[in-house]
Amino acid sequence: MAQTTRIAVTPGDGIGPEVVAEAVRCLETLRAKHELALEWTRFPWPSHAWHEEHGESWPADALEQLGHYDAILLGALGDPGPIHDTNRYLLTDSVSLAPLLDMRKGFDQWVCERPARLLPGARQYLKDDRAKDIDMLVIRENSEGEYVSQGGRLRQGTPDEVATQMEVFTRRATERIIRYGFDQARKRAEERKQQGRTRTFSTLDGRSCESQVCLITKRNALRHWGDMYTDVFAELSEEYPDVATHHELVDAACMKFVQCPWAFDVVVASNLQGDILTDLAAVLSGGMGVAPSCNLNPTDPGKPSMFEPTHGSAPDIAGQGIADPTAMLFTTARMLDWLGRNEPMLAQAGKELFDAVAADLAEKGNEQRSTREIGDAICKRLTA
Repeated sequence: MAQTTRIAVTPGDGIGPEVVAEAVRCLETLRAKHELALEWTRFPWPSHAWHEEHGESWPADALEQLGHYDAILLGALGDPGPIHDTNRYLLTDSVSLAPLLDMRKGFDQWVCERPARLLPGARQYLKDDRAKDIDMLVIRENSEGEYVSQGGRLRQGTPDEVATQMEVFTRRATERIIRYGFDQARKRAEERKQQGRTRTFSTLDGRSCESQVCLITKRNALRHWGDMYTDVFAELSEEYPDVATHHELVDAACMKFVQCPWAFDVVVASNLQGDILTDLAAVLSGGMGVAPSCNLNPTDPGKPSMFEPTHGSAPDIAGQGIADPTAMLFTTARMLDWLGRNEPMLAQAGKELFDAVAADLAEKGNEQRSTREIGDAICKRLTA
């Protein structure tokens, strides 16, 4: 008998509870259909509401509680609005989003994966027809770099105030994230081959490969960590002769994401630069409303990974029942696939959910529907 897989559901703020409710309905449908050994617990924190009542975003032992679960499914964090309410309980981003960073660091979720593939039915923002071939995976180093929170403010509030913000990069974290990128490139090439949609990328010596890794830095200005990333990238690439390699400075990468996004396969970037690039990639693949995101710990199965849509809490439409749950449902599908590494039935359920959401997007993507209507349509497909 399969061991029960446990999920911590944290709806959060704004539209988070609305889209998470549809994700839970899909999980319920799949659990009943396949008799999955799957259960979940809903937590009212972290959230603005919890902070307003308790003076903190979550309990002091929150990480300890979450650590007993196999995965965390997060809705969104941030001001719940509505914006026109001048008396709303408002927190700074540094406070409201702090639990997100605490989870990533506390559970060493050192990989942030954000796929960007333009699926049928998703909005195509680029006019060029080649944009239909966008299919990249942006891998962001999630444990250190620009987001280590080292620094402070001296003489705060005075004309002589000084703010320091340190960046910290280690060779260990650099090696593991770049190696992960190469491994994912190989995996994606094999999956494409099985699906009959092989791609080719040119190497510097004139060869053709079926996969590619592009390293992003700003080594011309941030030379110390940029050069370390470059050195490690060159060393590891020798172990992957079947994978084409490429390097871009982050500003040029932003430009080329718009000019020729179809030329990218796997992209590896630092914490901050990856954060920015993934939002751009999400828009290129149809917008924040369809873009999933995963925060993974591939090396320690005893710690939960965390899954969240790329979009925020959208306080301007919260409570109206019109939020598109597509990104949340794609995220839930990726969570099931991740949990299915050792339980094939969960992976199968994840594939079914992905296929159902993709089919709904292809058929109804241009229609205006309520959150509930989209959830109904997906559940109907899952039971068909």
